[in-house]
Amino acid sequence: MSTTTDGTATDGTAADVLIVGGGPAGLSAAVALSRSLRRVVVVDAGHPRNAPADGAHNVLGREGVPPLELLAAGRREAEGYGARILDDRAVTARRSGDGFRVTLAAGGTVRARRLLLATGLTDELPGLPGVREHWGSGVLHCPYCHGWEVRGRRIAVLGTGPHATHQAQMFRQLSDDVTLLRHTMPAPDEETLAQLSARGIAIVDGPAARLLDDEEGALRAVLLQDGRELPADAVVVGPRFAARTDLYEQLGGSPTDHPLGSHVAADAQGRTEIDGVWAAGNTADLAAMVTVASAAGLMAGAALNADLIAEETAAAVRAAREG
Repeated sequence: MSTTTDGTATDGTAADVLIVGGGPAGLSAAVALSRSLRRVVVVDAGHPRNAPADGAHNVLGREGVPPLELLAAGRREAEGYGARILDDRAVTARRSGDGFRVTLAAGGTVRARRLLLATGLTDELPGLPGVREHWGSGVLHCPYCHGWEVRGRRIAVLGTGPHATHQAQMFRQLSDDVTLLRHTMPAPDEETLAQLSARGIAIVDGPAARLLDDEEGALRAVLLQDGRELPADAVVVGPRFAARTDLYEQLGGSPTDHPLGSHVAADAQGRTEIDGVWAAGNTADLAAMVTVASAAGLMAGAALNADLIAEETAAAVRAAREG
């Protein structure tokens, strides 16, 4: 049997909105809905994408806040307005009557009138030894998330696709020492080569073999397969972003392909093609940073409340006419 953080049993719990995912999007939606006196349940497995990072950036008023600290504060705020947080994992979702029934890994179930998927995404990293070990510290992908922290340092961009040239230009804004390591990417065309050269971005041919550490475990270089070493304080990679879409697919939806991965297609307010199902944060927007995901959760929460109000108003009108 699953329980809330205060030990309350959740078998058969009924909610206006069940939110799957307790990141910035899910918790922002929970706050907005709870402040409108909605019964809200948040199911969170406790594995935030940005947990390896030292801080979350571009968060106005909380710049550099440790990600887990930010989420803990968000939980307290949501619970302060009456939301229930379940430390559990949603396993299955199916339509039940006019709503949904979701089963949890610990054995409980939650019934809800509406479902908000804020399950985030998985970063599918290049299969190069050392990349995962340094992910979120010495291995980066976003100049806005971690670029300031490596400004002025030696930056190597690992080329796994054409997007690597764009990354190289973005990080060149932050350092004079940027090298594009072609690795497995196709050869750049003449115009791209001219742009890289004009900005002083070096290009190194040949595939990489692994990342190398110094004696203290910090990243120090990229080892190429031919034995050469490219000194680097940071390595930029281009992951494939795969939204967690299992529940969406169980309900009959299909993920939408994107040049950078796959996601759940949703409108500006988070409504998906499945009636009663919303999506927010990285589930719907692969590029959403913390504050963007939070804003999307707020908008989805407001839209969900409006949708429920419309349903309740229609029911009240029918009842009045029949009475």
